[in-house]
Amino acid sequence: MNTRRKQGGITLLGFIIVAGVAGFFVFIGIKLFPMYSEYYAVKSALKGLAAEPGVGSYSPGRIQELFFRRLNISYSSHVKKEHVKIQRVGEAWQMEVTYEVREPLVANLDAVGRFHATQTLSGSGASAD
Repeated sequence: MNTRRKQGGITLLGFIIVAGVAGFFVFIGIKLFPMYSEYYAVKSALKGLAAEPGVGSYSPGRIQELFFRRLNISYSSHVKKEHVKIQRVGEAWQMEVTYEVREPLVANLDAVGRFHATQTLSGSGASAD
């Protein structure tokens, strides 16, 4: 009896295609990770600032200085002073950070991330948006 067993598996060409697609998604992830890492550093700095006692009575300049000190610890480089807006809301301050990050991908293609974070800064408690 001459029986052949059928072999199953992936061909070399199929493996190269799968590896290429997986590599592309890893490449995109590597490019986008710093953007989102910086955004979470901004959110963390805002929450840390809101937890500081008496922050509702600080001047906007002092609040901005404390915020950027917290960001410098995280090596955040895309958030600038013109991206931060502080305004009075009742007895508290409303701090809004809106910025854009443009990261080159391949040739003339860029990945653009637009980020927005808002935090209410009061002397006793904190609420995030």
